[in-house]
Amino acid sequence: MDFILATNNMKKLAEMQRILSPLGINVVTAKMLGITLPEVVEDGDTFEANAKIKAESACKITGLPAIADDSGLCVDYLGGYPGIYSARFANIEIHGDECVDNEKNADDEDNNNLLLEKLQGVAENDRTAYYVCAISCIFPDGKEISVRGECHGIIGFERDGNAGFGYDPLFIINGKSFGKYEGEEKDKISHRGKALRSLAEELKKII
Repeated sequence: MDFILATNNMKKLAEMQRILSPLGINVVTAKMLGITLPEVVEDGDTFEANAKIKAESACKITGLPAIADDSGLCVDYLGGYPGIYSARFANIEIHGDECVDNEKNADDEDNNNLLLEKLQGVAENDRTAYYVCAISCIFPDGKEISVRGECHGIIGFERDGNAGFGYDPLFIINGKSFGKYEGEEKDKISHRGKALRSLAEELKKII
């Protein structure tokens, strides 16, 4: 059974394939199907809301069950930021409870640089953070599954490792950065791994 994944991030695809393939689910991207999904406006105020927006759009366009995730890093010292703005942290200016996009086209490197800058001088005990992954699965008949996974750790003082993506080189758990975790080892403890296992359990009930 084919499920469309509403992203072209091949590392996310690999993570989902590892956990969902034992259920007989073949996770594919729009690019693999030779189609293009339209850009959607992720204007939800939670990870769950943004995941649902993406999944609903992909399901409507393709007619396939659609999976979308919205994930990010929440740093306690920063009041939960970057949170839902994780992918474009260096693109935004925070004014109280409002965020303004400055359209800098920042990338992972810029985001990590900004995070280190904002935590400069902050002691290790105050660098606690957690990753969140919310996954929405929408079926053509309107059925919906929503799950969430979290992984708690701390933010390191410098990058370490080249595996993963996003803030992984700075996020430390069990004394090692996510930038040094590979494949199934990471799946066992990661926010996405936890969310995907929850999704798999829910899917077992209906497929």
